Amino acid sequence: MTVRYVLDGGRVGTLEDFWQVAGESIGCGGYFGRNLDAFADCLRGGFGTPDDRDFVIEWRDHETSRRNLGHQEAARQLEKWLARCHPTHRAHMAARLAEARAGRGPTAFDWLVAIIEEEAPGTLELH
Repeated sequence: MTVRYVLDGGRVGTLEDFWQVAGESIGCGGYFGRNLDAFADCLRGGFGTPDDRDFVIEWRDHETSRRNLGHQEAARQLEKWLARCHPTHRAHMAARLAEARAGRGPTAFDWLVAIIEEEAPGTLELH
């Protein structure tokens, strides 16, 4: 039996909102962490997703999420990461931030879709 996790994209205005929505649907007890690595771990199994059953992630109203998690949100997140990253990563992070501010490169939505496609291939349905 396939488990269906439904994400309400209409509730996603920021990456922090996505963590809340995904935690409620996918996460163990409503929480799996609030960063990209924790999300990837969750999708690998053992942190809320079933280890021995198939699952589908149905992202409803994903176009709203795509707009809200665009380059502006990516830049906002990268600004926070730049402030906390290790000094050896600052130049790379600053370059990513400059790209996002210029409306280029992957968006926050792209980051999430890439993680789903990498960690749980074939499970994402965009509606």
